[in-house]
Amino acid sequence: MDTDLFLVIGVALLVLALPTMIGAFSESRPPRVAAVLVVIGGGMIVWAVTQKTGGYAWDDIPQALVRVIGRYF
Repeated sequence: MDTDLFLVIGVALLVLALPTMIGAFSESRPPRVAAVLVVIGGGMIVWAVTQKTGGYAWDDIPQALVRVIGRYF
């Protein structure tokens, strides 16, 4: 499996969880969908970091995003 892809998808899921969480709190309902997105996205990020030899540094995340976009688009 491609660890860069899992890292980028995990980050995207975490970003998508933010407006979902804000919407749930503003409508006074539990943020169930946001919690699921955070768990799945966080799990994907943890898996990607643990499976890549040497892990990821903060500077590697934008480079991984560019590599994934360049590869699949």
